[in-house]
Amino acid sequence: MTYIPYGTAASPPWAVEITPESAGWTYAGLRIVDLPDHPVSFSTGQEEMLVLPLSGSCEVAADGLRLSLSGRTSVFAAVTDFAYLPIKTSAVITGHGRIALPAARATRRFPVRYGPADRVPVEARGAGQASRQVNNFCAPDAFDCDKLVAVEVLTPGGNWSSYPPHKHDTASEHEAVLEEIYYFEGGPGYQRVYGTHDTLAEVSGGDVVLVPHGYHGPSMAAPGYDLYYLNVLAGPAEQRSMAFCDDPRHAWIRSSWADQPVDPRVSCRVADAGSGLPGGTS
Repeated sequence: MTYIPYGTAASPPWAVEITPESAGWTYAGLRIVDLPDHPVSFSTGQEEMLVLPLSGSCEVAADGLRLSLSGRTSVFAAVTDFAYLPIKTSAVITGHGRIALPAARATRRFPVRYGPADRVPVEARGAGQASRQVNNFCAPDAFDCDKLVAVEVLTPGGNWSSYPPHKHDTASEHEAVLEEIYYFEGGPGYQRVYGTHDTLAEVSGGDVVLVPHGYHGPSMAAPGYDLYYLNVLAGPAEQRSMAFCDDPRHAWIRSSWADQPVDPRVSCRVADAGSGLPGGTS
C-alpha cells in the first residue's frame, strides 16, 4: 500500500510510525508524535533520526546533551531548527506540539548535533504554477550524516510541485536509488505515483504516501489550500544523493520556466513572522 491515511499507521506514542519493515523496504522511516504532557522516551536502534518540530517547540536529551528547539507555530510560518540523533542512542523529548522524526537505517555513528534554522538552505524552485519553496535542511550538501536525506516543500494553493514527475530507482551516473516518504500537512491536495505502483490520492494533514519505485509527481495543491510535505529519502549508496530522472514525456517542462516569473507567494521566509504563504493552513 502506497497511500496511508492519517490514523492507520499509529502505534503509541507515535501518531504515525513508518519503519523499513512496515513499508516493505530497507532504509527509510518516519515517526510523528503529538507531544503529550509527559516525556517521550525511545531508542534510535539501527536508525539515525532527526527531531523536527512541525508545530510547537521541544527539548531533546541524548548522549548527555540537552538541545532546545525553538520550533515554529506551523509548517507554513517558518523554517525550523532541528536535532540529529545517531544510531544506538537513547533519547527523551519533552515539550508541546507535533514533532516529526525522519529516519534511515544506517551503519556509521555521527554525534548528536543541533541544526539552527538560519543555516537551512531555502530555495524557490520552479516558476509560474510550478513555483514552490524547498527547505533543504538535510539535503546531502547541507547536513552531514550516513544515509538520511530530508527536505520540506511548501506549495501555494493551485500550484504543482514534484513536477515534472521523476524517479530515482535505478543506479546510474545520473540517478540514485532511493526509497521515499511523503508526509503531508495542510491541503487538501493530490499526489500521483505511477510506473511500478499506481496511486492518485487525495491528501491532507497527517497522510503519508510511500514511493518504493516508479515516477512520482505531481503533488497538487488545491486552489485556496496551501500544501506542505516532508520528504524522507534513503538508499544503499555510500554517498548520499538526490539524483533523479524526469519522466521523458514531461521533461520539457523545466525549460518552460525560463520565461515565467516565480509565484510571489513563494517568499522563502526563515523568521517566524507570520505565514510565508498567504492563506497557509496547517
